[in-house]
Amino acid sequence: MVERAAAAPLGLALHMSRTLRVPIFPLPGAILFPRSQLPLHIFEPRYRDMVRDAIDGGGQIAMIQPHRLDDDNLAPLYSVGCVGELVGVEELDDGRYNIVLLGSQRFRFVKEADTDAAYRCADVDIAAFDDDEPEPLPLIQRAEVEREARRLGDALGLAVDWAAVARLDDEMLVNAIAQVAPFDVGAKQALLEQATLDGRADLLVQLMQFHRMAVTGGVEVEPTLQ
Repeated sequence: MVERAAAAPLGLALHMSRTLRVPIFPLPGAILFPRSQLPLHIFEPRYRDMVRDAIDGGGQIAMIQPHRLDDDNLAPLYSVGCVGELVGVEELDDGRYNIVLLGSQRFRFVKEADTDAAYRCADVDIAAFDDDEPEPLPLIQRAEVEREARRLGDALGLAVDWAAVARLDDEMLVNAIAQVAPFDVGAKQALLEQATLDGRADLLVQLMQFHRMAVTGGVEVEPTLQ
């Protein structure tokens, strides 16, 4: 289904929307970026159905965060998420799944779809963001991301293979830290919604500095790592 945007006033950019209907997985703290992978363990019956339907259908599951940390399947959703392609599926003997999603493109939520499925579906605009492969970060900005990641890792007492981290390309480095860092839902969502990689890197550095100071200053920060 494709929708044509209304004519924009002279001097304003014209946005052409492209609407896709996808199953959505509203998992707090779990974000997916284009060209990044997200491993998930699927155990709830409704999400087992979702994986089976995705395998039999388009092979896509959209990740989006809910505003409310409850399990009524009705929580309001953030307006931006990311479509994931099923690139790894392991079905366990008891019906659970281990899956891996590869991010394809971010989307802007349009509306919830009325379906007979036990899980939620939505119409989303997959032309809302420019998710082409970004330009590399300036060397000084890359170094700052690595430095703050080391400082935060040390503050949290994490054992990290920093040599392997240094081999990641800029986009993979920034997005991997954004995915696994113990930031709250709002912070992770802000990282996802950053339009550019350098903007995301700047915000990531600020969040790592704040979290490190909170930890070392004795302020307890509630992690939301999924």
